[in-house]
Order: sequence, then structure tokens, then C-alpha cells
Amino acid sequence: MLTDVRISVRLRAMDKVEYTEAERWLIEPKPGTAAARARDFGVDLSLTVSNLRLTPAERVRQLDEFQAVMKELRRAVITAKQNARHRA
Repeated sequence: MLTDVRISVRLRAMDKVEYTEAERWLIEPKPGTAAARARDFGVDLSLTVSNLRLTPAERVRQLDEFQAVMKELRRAVITAKQNARHRA
């Protein structure tokens, strides 16, 4: 339930993001540009802008956190598979 509240707050905060002129150029690209092709392919360009707003150190920290979560998830999957084999 707390997670739902956090997501809701985060979504409301995302609605109020103000972009610089350069950021707006990326989010609303001119037709025929690489950014327009990426957007049309399904790339969320606002995430690119959000990441570019981070310092390199913040980006590395975010990557490290993601990798730690993925490592934990892999361990959980392996454990679940091993437990399933032992039950069978």
C-alpha cells in the first residue's frame, strides 16, 4: 500500500516537470531526426532527459543499485528453482 502511495506521488511529480529549451528540443524532436525515430520506436525520451540531469556519480550509483537488485533477484530465482526440484 505504501508503494502505491509512492508511485502515485511520483507520477504527480512527473506531471509537473519543467523542461529547459534544450530538453524540450529532445522531448519534442523535429520530424526526421534520430530523436524522433527513437520516440516513434517507443523510447521514452523524458527518461533520457531525467538521466542527463543526474551527475555522472549519481548515474553510477543508480546503476550500482540496479545491479544489486538484479543480483538479489537472480539468487531468489535460483533458490526457488532448487526448492522446486527438491519438492518434486
